[in-house]
Amino acid sequence: MERAKVATEYVNGKVIKGYTLNFFPHKDRFHVMPIDEPSDKPIEVIVSQLKAVFVVQDFNGYPQYVQRKGYMERKTPYGTPLEVTFGDGEVMVGSCMGIDLKRQGFFISPPDPKSNTLGVFVVRSAVKRVRRLFLKTGGYIEVPISA
Repeated sequence: MERAKVATEYVNGKVIKGYTLNFFPHKDRFHVMPIDEPSDKPIEVIVSQLKAVFVVQDFNGYPQYVQRKGYMERKTPYGTPLEVTFGDGEVMVGSCMGIDLKRQGFFISPPDPKSNTLGVFVVRSAVKRVRRLFLKTGGYIEVPISA
């Protein structure tokens, strides 16, 4: 198994960047080897304390690149386009292959294929609202987030 580069963002704003070998969306915890505090022991991360897990290409991102936050006109993404509003007010747009509200979270892909972020695991308990976007009409439908 290849290690993944992740940035774990907690609901309190704390961020840990590092590598993981054992993140699975159905597990309640995983481990991260932090890049800024190298040690022999990984940090245990409890998913219910998180806002999201960002799977990234590079830990520093692409500082010169201005990432597109929405979908381009006439471009249909794979999956269902969603707008996710977190409890802290942050709004994120992405596409999702499916949401099972009995699970602790779901994955979305960013609308910009050149984004440093490959995918985001959104922790359901950190979400205030999810809306399904209809790109051709500009409308949306609220998706209930409680199971």
